[in-house]
Amino acid sequence: MSKQRTLRIECGKPNQVIYVLGTVLNIDIYKPAPLGSQSFEVRCSPGVKCSISDLHNITVAADDAKRWTLNNGTLLVVTMEKISNDLNDNKVTIIFYGDKLDKPIDKIILQLTAVYISLDVDADRDGKVEKNNPNKGSWKWGPNGHGAVLLVNSDKEAHTTAKYDRSDDTVPIFEDLADMSQMILRTEGPKFLLPDYKLQLYISASDGKKVQVFRHDLTKMTKVLGTTMLSSVMDYTKGNNEYNFFIEGLTFPDEAIGSLVAFNLSLLEPMIVGYAPIFTEHVVFCLAPWIMTPNTLAPQEVFVCSVRDNATFLKEFTAVVEKAKCKLTVCNEDVNRNDRWIQDEIEFGYSEAPHKTFPVVFDSPRNLGLEMFPYKKLLGPDFGHVTRTSDQRSGLDSFGNLEVSPPVTVNGKEYPMGRIIIGNAFPNISDRKMTKAVRDFLYAQTVQPLIELFSDWLFVGHVDEFLTFVPAPDRKGFRLLLASPDACCKLFMKLQQEGHGEAQMFESENINAKPVKINEILSNEKLRKDNAYVQRCVDWNRDVLKKELGLDEEDIIDIPMLFKIEYLQRAGAFFPDMVNMIVLGKYLGIPKPFGPLINGECPLESAVRSALEPLGLDCNFINDFASYHLHLGEVHCGSNVLRKPFAFKWWNMEI
Repeated sequence: MSKQRTLRIECGKPNQVIYVLGTVLNIDIYKPAPLGSQSFEVRCSPGVKCSISDLHNITVAADDAKRWTLNNGTLLVVTMEKISNDLNDNKVTIIFYGDKLDKPIDKIILQLTAVYISLDVDADRDGKVEKNNPNKGSWKWGPNGHGAVLLVNSDKEAHTTAKYDRSDDTVPIFEDLADMSQMILRTEGPKFLLPDYKLQLYISASDGKKVQVFRHDLTKMTKVLGTTMLSSVMDYTKGNNEYNFFIEGLTFPDEAIGSLVAFNLSLLEPMIVGYAPIFTEHVVFCLAPWIMTPNTLAPQEVFVCSVRDNATFLKEFTAVVEKAKCKLTVCNEDVNRNDRWIQDEIEFGYSEAPHKTFPVVFDSPRNLGLEMFPYKKLLGPDFGHVTRTSDQRSGLDSFGNLEVSPPVTVNGKEYPMGRIIIGNAFPNISDRKMTKAVRDFLYAQTVQPLIELFSDWLFVGHVDEFLTFVPAPDRKGFRLLLASPDACCKLFMKLQQEGHGEAQMFESENINAKPVKINEILSNEKLRKDNAYVQRCVDWNRDVLKKELGLDEEDIIDIPMLFKIEYLQRAGAFFPDMVNMIVLGKYLGIPKPFGPLINGECPLESAVRSALEPLGLDCNFINDFASYHLHLGEVHCGSNVLRKPFAFKWWNMEI
C-alpha cells in the first residue's frame, strides 16, 4: 500500500513540494479555495498523475480540459512515477472559477520535485541487501517468509579490545563488519534540493538496548545509534547518495528482550519552528537465536580436561576421538583448575544469519574451576559467547542438565531443529530447579521449544544421567536411549537362572571397588526398592518424551542400568552409567560398566552392543571408573562436542 501524505497548500503563491516516489499526496482543494469559488480546473505536467476524490471515496482521473464542481471534501490526489532531473521541474496548477466561468478568480501552483528514498535491508534473506523490498517492514516466518536477520555480535575479533566486540562503541577492526547486518539508505534525485531538509534514522528506547549501529563514511566508522543514542540526523542536500550502516545485535532474545527490532527513517521538512516529518518508513530485523546441536549432527571438535587422576581415561578417550577423525582439544589444569566437568560448564551451539554463521558457546552460571575456560580458550574471532547468571544457583543449572533432541514431527507439527530438554523438580515438591534466568533464555530462542522433565530424583539431577540420542539409519533417524533398571534386573535374573549367580561385578584390577555377586544384587531388598522407584521416575519421563517428541516404543532403546539411593534420598549410578556416553557420528564412547564376566565377556556390554551395533554404531567402552564415576559423573559429563550447524535455516520454520 502506498504511503499517504496530507498536503496543505495556500492560494496565490507557489508551493514548493518534495515528493517521495511511492507516496500519495492528498490535497484538500475546498479549504484553501478563494471566496466565491464554485468550480476548478487541474493542469498537470506530463510527469504528474492527478485524480479527483470526493466524500464517497470515488476517485477519477483529472482531465485538463474538464471543469470540476467545488464541494466540501473534494481532494486532489497526486502521484509521480519518475525522479526529477531538476529542482521544481514538475508542476500542478489548480485554477478556481466563480460565477463567471470564463474568468479565473485565483490559482494555486504546486512546484514538485520527485525524489527516491529507500531504507533497504536483506528482507528476502539471500545474504544481499536488495532495493526497496515491499516486505522489508515486517517479519514473517517460513520458507515463503520475509524480514531481515540480525546477528548478535558475540565474538571477539581483536585481542586488544574489551571482552566482546559488542562492548565497543567503535569498530577497531574492519573484519568485525562481517558479523554485522547491513542496512543501506538510498536516495536519488536532482543534484540540488531545497535547503535545510534532513534525514532522520531512529529507534525506540526498548530497541536501543538490543542494537548498535555504525555508519560507514569513506574510511571511518561512526556509531550513530544504540543504547542512549536513539536518533541520528543527516543533511539531505542532494539526490543521489548511499548511506551504509552496519548493525550488530547486543543481546540474544530473552524474556524481557523481544526478538524484533524496527528502524525508522523520516524525511524532515524545515518549518518556521523546528522540523516536521513528511515521509516515514521502517524496516524490521529479527535477532538470530542461539541454537543447540543434537548428537545426530556431525562432530567437528571434541573437548576434554586433563586433571591429576585421569591419564588412563584420556588415553582410551583419545583413541575413540581418533577413530572418529575429530579434532581433540585438551583443557589443561592451569585453565580447568582441577575441574573435570566440562559438559556442565558449557554447551556448544551456533548463531546464523543469511550472510554469516559462527559457533556460540553458552556458558552456564555454574562458574567453578572451568569458569575462565570459555573466555581464555573459546571466545575469539568468529567464536561467540553468551551466558546467564544468577545469585540462586543449583546443580540443575549445570549443562549436563541441558540436552536437545534431533529433528522430530509431532502430530503433524514439525520441529526441524529438534527440542531442547532440561530437567527440573516437580512444582512445590523441591526448591532445586534450573534458575529462571537460564530457563527464560532457552524459552526465548523459540526455534527449539523446551521440554521440561523430572530429574530432581537424581542426586546430581541431570537429564544426561538417564537419556541420550544416537543416530540411526531408519525410522526417525535416531534412537532415544533410556537408562533402565528393569532391563538390568531382567538381564541379571536371566544370568542367575543360567547358573551365573556367583559371577561378580567390579572384579577388574583397573578399579578400586569391592566386587559384588549377581546373587547379592538380586537379593538386596533396598537396592530392589531403590530401582523400582527409579524405574517409575524414568517411565514418567519416558511418557513425556513419547508425547512431546512423537516417539513410539520402537524409537526407544532401554540400556541396562542400576541406581542406588544414598545422598539426600536421591539416586546415583550403582555402576558406570552407560547412557552417559559421547556420540561422535557412528562412534560411541561408553562408560565401561565392569559387569560380571561370563565366558570372558561382560553381559552388560554385550546387551548394549546387540542393541546398538545393528544400527551401524561402533561401541567403545572407556574406563572412567576412578576418574569420573566415583566423582558422580561419567564420559559425557567429562567431555563436550562442537558440532556442525543444521543445514536447515531457522528462519524457514513455520511458527
